Amino acid sequence: MSGAALGIEIVVVFFLALFLLHRYGDFKKQQRMVLFGTLLAWYLCFLIVFILPLDVSTHKTVIFHVCEHILCSYFQSTQHVCYKPWSYIPDGIMPVFWRVVYWTSQCLTWLLLPFMQSYARSGGFSITGKIKTALIENAIYYGTYLFIFGSLLIYVAVHPQWRLSWYELQTIGITAANTWGLFLLVLLLGYGLVEIPRSYWEASRQGHLLIKTYFKVAKLMTEKADSEENLEDVMEEVRKINESIKYNHPLRKNVDTILRKCPVEYQEKMGRNMDDYEDFDDKHNTYPTERSLSKLHKQVIYAVQRHNRTRVQWQILLEQAFHLEDVAKNETSTSRQFIHSFAPPEPVGWFRRYIYTPTIEWYWECLLKQWFYRMLSVVLALFSVAVVWSECTFFSTRPVLSLFAVFIQLAERDYNYLYIEMACFITIFFLCTCVYSTVFRIRVFNYYYLASHHQTDAYSLQFSGMLFCRLTPPLCLNFLGLIHMDSAISHQAKEQTAYTSIMGSMRVLSFIANGFYIYYPMLIVILCIATYFSLGTRCLNLLGFQQFMGDEMTSDLIDEGRELLRRERRKRQRIEDGESRRREWRERYAQRDEIAARNRTSMSEMKETNYGETLNSNTNRQAKYTRGSSQTGRDSIELLQDAEALDFNAETLTDDPLQSEPGRHAGGRYLSMSSSRSRIFDDV
Repeated sequence: MSGAALGIEIVVVFFLALFLLHRYGDFKKQQRMVLFGTLLAWYLCFLIVFILPLDVSTHKTVIFHVCEHILCSYFQSTQHVCYKPWSYIPDGIMPVFWRVVYWTSQCLTWLLLPFMQSYARSGGFSITGKIKTALIENAIYYGTYLFIFGSLLIYVAVHPQWRLSWYELQTIGITAANTWGLFLLVLLLGYGLVEIPRSYWEASRQGHLLIKTYFKVAKLMTEKADSEENLEDVMEEVRKINESIKYNHPLRKNVDTILRKCPVEYQEKMGRNMDDYEDFDDKHNTYPTERSLSKLHKQVIYAVQRHNRTRVQWQILLEQAFHLEDVAKNETSTSRQFIHSFAPPEPVGWFRRYIYTPTIEWYWECLLKQWFYRMLSVVLALFSVAVVWSECTFFSTRPVLSLFAVFIQLAERDYNYLYIEMACFITIFFLCTCVYSTVFRIRVFNYYYLASHHQTDAYSLQFSGMLFCRLTPPLCLNFLGLIHMDSAISHQAKEQTAYTSIMGSMRVLSFIANGFYIYYPMLIVILCIATYFSLGTRCLNLLGFQQFMGDEMTSDLIDEGRELLRRERRKRQRIEDGESRRREWRERYAQRDEIAARNRTSMSEMKETNYGETLNSNTNRQAKYTRGSSQTGRDSIELLQDAEALDFNAETLTDDPLQSEPGRHAGGRYLSMSSSRSRIFDDV
């Protein structure tokens, strides 16, 4: 059972990382190397977060061993029995596991992902060209790290008092990486602790959320127009180069590569000019170089990605705005049936047909959802207050002021390992939600932006993987400090967890362990206050970056967004009206065609019936004026089957092989081709 818990979490975390990557990345269009690097980075970070509670629970089983020993030696007559927790992991597994996971994530974030980031963003036309560009772009990046590390090594080697071993050098490197990560962690955590509860509270206010959506519509429309203009400019430059570089130019294959990255409508407009046989060596013409084509290739990839992203986001935002307007209209409905303005693009499934009916949807959207979000916001706000209090008091061990440390110690006294795991999991999950959600929300112009619905570019995906790998180790150390499981911070002689043993002892750098790691997290109070009063948003608004303020400063954009949404609603209504009219005409003409086809079928049947009756009447009429039909039929059969010639000199004509009728004269027959034994006119 102990290995089952670890195996289940490993599998579940993998599918969680795969689901998020599928939501933000594009499996069909993006490079496999980019997807694999991002998936591995996210998977390792999520794995650290989910497995750490098991490590804490396994560490607490030291109490189990002590209890078992005492029972065997002293309390043999008692009935109290200690038991292993269901998630107990045998000794020796967790240190190896943490060593592999940690060093793999560090190699990704400091070495591989920066190189892969430059490789994916390069505009080169070959693998060699992309590798060369990535090495040149990362030369300064890697050179800075090598210079700092080399300087430290020289300083340690020259200093006579310092005799550092390999383990201590390794601890110094880990401490430096965790210090950089903790500096960024406090900034992101301070924002998430306030913004997440506030976002759910604002989501419960339908009117405020609708006004904010109007603001987003106006802002996104501006960005959409800008992306379309940028794409037009880049496509114009591609058109000029496509016309200047002919079919027999050595760089023509590079131009074809650029054209394949362009949208289909632009490819059809520009063509390939394969019928032009002008000499490319003409001295009067100036041709671009391979370097300029690589730069243009990079611009085309960026422009197309940005245009597609804004187009998809525009459609999604319109759907959200229409839904919010429908909720505002249905709140005053007396029928308590949720009515949508437009029909859903997809057919209604069984869930909406039988479970999430219009009545259930009305109660959820117009009544229950608001109160649910408010209650959830209050619960998250209480968690945020507990985290802020614990961050400011976790260094105090006597008395214990950290709330999370109090909860863990109470569970430790009762040997309740399941409660320890659940408390650790909920705490670290909330901390990770605050930090990781900030990573998914922040946007650095168009340089870094995680967009859902498969619209995130390769550079942003790998940058997020780098951030996760750098933030997760200091986040876990901070969590262990909150529950007093890090002896370097709590200064208590306790058995360390497997994770802290891999991190090494921070006492090698006492000024970081006793100073920075303890007092720097207190700045989270200042950051929470700044986030609560939206100081960052106000500063960005003053600098010219439009941000939603909810006052007169953004009223123009709100009115513009409302008008844009009204225009889009009219456009969509006209489209639906046209579709309904065409559908009605098709149904009407289908009925008319069906009636006409039915009439044609009945007329043809009547004609066939009349024609058959006419034939029968003609046959009867002909039978009155001719010989017997049987005799005529037999004559015809005789003629067609080359019957034997008859002898006209016979006494009787009953020798007809077809049995001619008795008493009837068989006149008018053909003469035999054989020689007659009598005169020819004897029968006349």
